[in-house]
Amino acid sequence: MRKYWQVINIGIQNTLVYRVNFLFRVLFGFIPLIALLSMWRTIFTDKTGEIAGYTLSQMVSYYLVKTIVDALTAVSEDDWQIAADIKDGHISQFLLKPIDYMGYRLCLFGAGRIIYSAVALLPVAGLVLWHRADFVIPSDLARWGWFLVSLVLTALLQFLISYTMALLAFWVLEVSTFIFILYAFEYLAGGHLFPLDILPPALFRVLHYTPFPYQLFFPVHVYLGRVTGPELYQGLIVQGIWVVVALVVARWVWRQGIKRYAAVGG
Repeated sequence: MRKYWQVINIGIQNTLVYRVNFLFRVLFGFIPLIALLSMWRTIFTDKTGEIAGYTLSQMVSYYLVKTIVDALTAVSEDDWQIAADIKDGHISQFLLKPIDYMGYRLCLFGAGRIIYSAVALLPVAGLVLWHRADFVIPSDLARWGWFLVSLVLTALLQFLISYTMALLAFWVLEVSTFIFILYAFEYLAGGHLFPLDILPPALFRVLHYTPFPYQLFFPVHVYLGRVTGPELYQGLIVQGIWVVVALVVARWVWRQGIKRYAAVGG
């Protein structure tokens, strides 16, 4: 395990080299959030009570918690780097050393999330303070615990799906199209743009047969307490199953890709 801790340390150091880039990415990432919050505040001024089962406080909290979950779990450039390792032949060194490439990339992913979250902490705290009158804070410790469990599963699912998509570089020279398609599906079907349960019930049920709601929407709902009891446990089990499925698929794609791999450069 010592070598993987060393990878995390190196990943943190490498990430800190681009700390200004991280800062600007975080700051510009808040522009859509502020626009969405302003839009929903305007909508609620013309409506009384709830909209699609959400009060103003729950809707504001949804987007703020979504931002926190995204900062802690989202994949930034890991998929591009994995594809570049394959294309440039840098992956050859991992085939000759006693280190698992997936474990190596997972450590770098974790290091990146640590730095990104640290940089995003101050702006997020500022937004939460600004909207503190409408921000929901769970009083139940059990809900915090289940939220953290779901958060870890979300991070693993995010990483494994992006990792598998990047491994397509074993077969194609350019994976950007596949990555952008995956991002579009995740953005719409994961709950980034709006809470999924405001969709028609039939469509909402169909989405639950995909991994996308468990990449963001589900952990946010756990935090807000909108999923409880047997529904909570069932959701966590399904989320865990998707992580296992993603892990099995990632390992299988890796094995198949290595059979086709031809070292170039590096």
